[in-house]
Amino acid sequence: MTLKVASPGFHTTVQDLGRVGWQDSGVPVSGALDPLSLRIANGLVGNAPDAAALEMLLMGPTLEVEAESVRVALAGDAAKLEILGESPRALLSHQSVFLSRGQKFRVAGLASSACAYLAIEGGIAVPPFLGSASTYVRGGLGGFEGRALRAGDLLPLVRDKSPERPELRLRRAPEIDRDVIRVVLGPQDDFFDEANIATFLGSDWRISRDADRMGMRLEGPTLAHKAGYDIVSDGIVTGAIQVPGSGQPILLLADHQTTGGYPKIATVISADLPAAGRRRPGGTIRFAAVTVEEAEEIRRAQERDLAKLLASAETVMQEAIIDLGALYSANLISGVVG
Repeated sequence: MTLKVASPGFHTTVQDLGRVGWQDSGVPVSGALDPLSLRIANGLVGNAPDAAALEMLLMGPTLEVEAESVRVALAGDAAKLEILGESPRALLSHQSVFLSRGQKFRVAGLASSACAYLAIEGGIAVPPFLGSASTYVRGGLGGFEGRALRAGDLLPLVRDKSPERPELRLRRAPEIDRDVIRVVLGPQDDFFDEANIATFLGSDWRISRDADRMGMRLEGPTLAHKAGYDIVSDGIVTGAIQVPGSGQPILLLADHQTTGGYPKIATVISADLPAAGRRRPGGTIRFAAVTVEEAEEIRRAQERDLAKLLASAETVMQEAIIDLGALYSANLISGVVG
């Protein structure tokens, strides 16, 4: 009842929707950088939305089925599932596929998005820590032995066999990526004058190479504080953008610290956290301010769209799944003959 890790990829961890309720004890929430894609992957294999799945950053793993059979689904923009062997094929993301013992597959195509998610029908059988299977690597907590996967690991599964049935495929890709990330100003935007807030909202920020699941350091114009940059440490939420003495913002992500002593100029709205979490080092990011009421309505609309997207997923028999990766790479027009 395992998946064997032939190659772990860059940073592959077990994640769910996070470890909620323990920040007052100094334990970060963790969880998926892109919770929307995690929920989609789980939905395609019939799991609960918060079931533990694999989060893959920058470069995906190669895995071998050691259970009798599994059903998996990949969610992530431009990612594809390459099934290896005598008859190799590549499947685009956002569809489920049935695999048997001995089959190898790998996740590829993470060139345009920092992360993707692989859900396995039934889930991953790791013991929960404080109610969650999420991995917090810095603290060695949760997930698979509190760390990223390594070559040779045997990832335990809840099921040894998946039933044969039609597969599910989304009729359209989810709308996750955005050119502009929306924020609510504050809670310490009063530490900055109007000119610096305008600079923050009007600038293209480059995502530093110093970026990971804890946060992204952003490079751009220096934001000046009106009168000092130290505050009494207070709670941090995912998406908070703090500005230390350097004047260069830091966008805090899933593994952020639980408290911080720098002013937070703005906070990414919950509906745009998936888009922010998918940004790659070296890319750029831009912000726009909305009100709390607008942020709430945007999130409600996103939830309605996700429900419709999963409810409208089409069924397709295993043998009818078109190898779109191979199709798109082929030269279907060979030229004109006389």
